[in-house]
Amino acid sequence: MAIPWQDLIHEDDIPAKEASLAARATIVGRVGIILLSCGTGAWRVRDAMDTVARVLGLTCSADIGLISIEYTCFSPHHHYSQVLSLPTSGVNTDKLNRMERFVHQFEEKYAHLTMRELHLTLDHIQHRSGNYSVMVGGLAAALACSAFVFLLGGGLIEMLCAFIGAGVGNLIRGWMIKKHITTLACIGVGVAAACLSYAAVFQSLVALFNVAAGHEAGYIGAMLFVIPGFPFITSMLDMSKLDMRSGIERLVYATMITTVAALVGWLFALMVNSRPGNFMPLGLNPFVLAACRVLASFCGVYGFSIMFNSPQKMAITAGLVGAVANTLRLELVDLTIIPAAAAAFIGALTAGLLASLINRYQGFPRISLTVPSIVIMVPGLYIYRAMYNIGSNSLSVGAMWLTRAVLIIMFLPMGLFVARLILDEKWRQSD
Repeated sequence: MAIPWQDLIHEDDIPAKEASLAARATIVGRVGIILLSCGTGAWRVRDAMDTVARVLGLTCSADIGLISIEYTCFSPHHHYSQVLSLPTSGVNTDKLNRMERFVHQFEEKYAHLTMRELHLTLDHIQHRSGNYSVMVGGLAAALACSAFVFLLGGGLIEMLCAFIGAGVGNLIRGWMIKKHITTLACIGVGVAAACLSYAAVFQSLVALFNVAAGHEAGYIGAMLFVIPGFPFITSMLDMSKLDMRSGIERLVYATMITTVAALVGWLFALMVNSRPGNFMPLGLNPFVLAACRVLASFCGVYGFSIMFNSPQKMAITAGLVGAVANTLRLELVDLTIIPAAAAAFIGALTAGLLASLINRYQGFPRISLTVPSIVIMVPGLYIYRAMYNIGSNSLSVGAMWLTRAVLIIMFLPMGLFVARLILDEKWRQSD
């Protein structure tokens, strides 16, 4: 149920620092639950709650999951506990940025306000509408997935079909989300719509222009807009900080979404008698290919950032970070003997270091830059091939693709962890 925060205010004109324990603890909890709704990890939520609690003269202990927080605030003589929860999980990097600025400025700018003024400020952040319409979200998914297809090895035909397929799929998914349809239904219907749209466009091209059948493999890229980048990455980061409850819940949630998407894609392949084969060779020389990878990486990361509701400046910055990090990863795989998993670690480390440096000067949350930058490195093609082959009883082939995917997925957050370890003093501490 929605919490009527305004009805809980009984000390309208009292400064926050002088309010009762329950009133001050409510502010701490509300800061935490808004941050949790943005998709950030438990460590960041707990750090924000601790920061606000210290300013208000409290000590806070919190247990944080994927969509719920149980916490207790202590004063010298009393304590107060609350349990807060969300209806579903989501990502909103613009709201995350605004909440982080609120927390950082809380002592000097907000702590002297009355309780009602504080809640009105949080109301403004919590109920702020998204920066983009559902239609723009569909176009962002179309741009991201068409770029994703090129980075996987596809050409113009696959990119065109994926552009339309992903756009239609995410448009339908976005409409369902606005209608508060349950998560798995949104994922399943969105992926099915994307695959069917890809097939319809591709068959039209075959009929009109006699396009080769080998281009059908790009339908995998049309459904990659559902990759759960935030929960995948934050799950590993949370577990690295021993936030096991949050980490395991996020990992299970991300695995569930990925499994549902892969199963729907597999059923589609069975229905149209298709299979995830290799892309047809592009025939580009190494220098042209590298330049195209820079552009495609930027477009892909920029598209994912828009899907996460990043403002334009943040989305462009994330795109630049991704263009450097992902191109480096791909070139290392092509030009050296470095395994794909190790290259993924280097790419994620590069993205993490760049995001930390940008955070110092621009103030953008690191996770708002790093997650879009490495979502494009998640091996969605490997995961789908694993599920397809397992479903077709080719267990050894499926296990090989699944092993490759798991190794890369494990190394991506490890790269971010090491980057934070190097440049973030608070992250290095265990207390």
